[in-house]
Amino acid sequence: MTILLIKIKELFQVREHTSEALRGNAMNNVPSIKNAFLYIEDGKIKDYGPMSDLQPHAISEVVDCSDSIIIPGYVDSHTHTVFAQTRESEFSDRIHGLTYEEIAARGGGILNSAAALASKSEDILFEDALERIMKLVRLGTTTLEIKSGYGLTLDAELKMLRVIGRLKEAFSDEAKDITITNGARLTIKSTLLGAHAIPTEYKDNREGYLNLIIDEMIPQAAAAGLADFIDVFCEANYFTTHEMLRIIEAGSAFGMRAKVHVNQFNSIGAVPAAVKAGVLSVDHLEVMEPADLTALSGSKTIATALPSCSFFLGIPYAPVNKMIDNDIAVALASDYNPGSTPSGNMNFVFSLACIQMKMTPERALNALTVNAAHALGLQDEVGSVTVGKQANLLFFKDVDNLALIPYSFGTSLISRVMVQGVFIN
Repeated sequence: MTILLIKIKELFQVREHTSEALRGNAMNNVPSIKNAFLYIEDGKIKDYGPMSDLQPHAISEVVDCSDSIIIPGYVDSHTHTVFAQTRESEFSDRIHGLTYEEIAARGGGILNSAAALASKSEDILFEDALERIMKLVRLGTTTLEIKSGYGLTLDAELKMLRVIGRLKEAFSDEAKDITITNGARLTIKSTLLGAHAIPTEYKDNREGYLNLIIDEMIPQAAAAGLADFIDVFCEANYFTTHEMLRIIEAGSAFGMRAKVHVNQFNSIGAVPAAVKAGVLSVDHLEVMEPADLTALSGSKTIATALPSCSFFLGIPYAPVNKMIDNDIAVALASDYNPGSTPSGNMNFVFSLACIQMKMTPERALNALTVNAAHALGLQDEVGSVTVGKQANLLFFKDVDNLALIPYSFGTSLISRVMVQGVFIN
């Protein structure tokens, strides 16, 4: 199947190479071509350039894009999209003055989600998550990471990972029934987050739960090929820096690279320790001390900010511009989950990054695409308009410039979504 997009009003994020994450001044620029063409073959980008350079191609379909600008599809590198039920009662509790930590201390939060998940079947979890993901695709998410972490037992964590595995298969090229995804293709990565909270039955036996994660969850998830990454919620009242390092080491022994929750409410030394351990990304980062910035500066670790979580909980936003000015590669993600971020809308993340975090649209788009791809180790496959990468594209009809996308907060201006060369209805 070949598709030729012609007369594109402006084609954004065109890059020959993205082997290195963007940092510093490189975050300020989004290369683009006006009056462009883009040639797609078998779901991948084969050629692009100004219309004046267009050469004859073998074409199955030609699409006139003279009314549209095009950007790469959003890469959401941090989500909890598989869950059993919403937590609107806690939303009301926060309105009445309880903090996230106070709600968690009385059995709410993550423990609440874990209790609800225990009784849900894999089929129901799969069907509910599938419906959520289809909504996300229509909103422009074309690559997705999903964590476990609402199981907190061996069986329930593996159940969540199996559901994520089924979602991977449903959106793959080898899917047996393409009708359930309306033909959509999507790259999904899975993360084992057994270390999301200490379950009630282990509250007086932390070591016992750590042993369960290290000696059973990780080996069994690895043996079944269920997890690409390992994660830890390293935070006061959750997991310590030392415990995080033990879990990172255990995951690494089974080929699971780490992506960790750190510095959401406190800076407890997790960032320097995680960077030294070579983690792929550190996520949240609402509270950053000078030592954290120093550790990340110039490192290979991606700093992933989650502005929708800050918006929903009313907590500080990660100081992304300060990070960029300190030579740190910054990404943005949704943190879609039922407790602290019940939205996976990356258009809203784009808007929050500009409005609340004071990122320029160029910096924000780079964080949502190129650097977000690096946060999943997918920089050679997605995140930019580059020959050989997946043709994951968002079309914006009657939009003249990049800034209008985040400016139009609360609204998706996307007119069409293409994932791996296929238009999504």
